[in-house]
Amino acid sequence: MLKVLPIETKEKQKDICELCGVTYNPDALAYVATVDDRLAGVCQFKVAADGGLIYDLSPALDFDNFEAMFVMGRGALNFIDLCGVHRAYFVGEVKDASLLRAVGFKENGEGNFEINLEGFFTDHCHNHKD
Repeated sequence: MLKVLPIETKEKQKDICELCGVTYNPDALAYVATVDDRLAGVCQFKVAADGGLIYDLSPALDFDNFEAMFVMGRGALNFIDLCGVHRAYFVGEVKDASLLRAVGFKENGEGNFEINLEGFFTDHCHNHKD
C-alpha cells in the first residue's frame, strides 16, 4: 500500500534524507512516501508568500517508484495550494525532469520548473492557468 505522510520530527527527516541521498534542510517541511512499508522517497518543501519551494522530490537510494514520487509531489503541491499560495517552483537538483513534468511543473524560458496552482486541483477539466 502506498502512503504519503508528513515527517513529524526533524531527526526523522534528517535520517530519511540521508537514505534518499539528499541534503537535509532543517527549515523545510517534508513528506515521506512508503510502499508496503518500504521507504520510497522524500519531498522537502517550504511555503512562502511569493510561492512554494520544492527542494527535493527524490526516491530512496535503493528503491525507485515513479507512482509514489508522483503522488508525493502532487501532495506537496496540494498542501502549498491549500495554504493560499498558488505558484510553486522546483528549486532543487533536477534528477528526473519527466517526473517533474508529470507532477505538473513546466519549464519556463530560463530552464527552471514552475507551476501555477490556481485552479489546478479544483478545475475538473484541468484548464488551469499557465
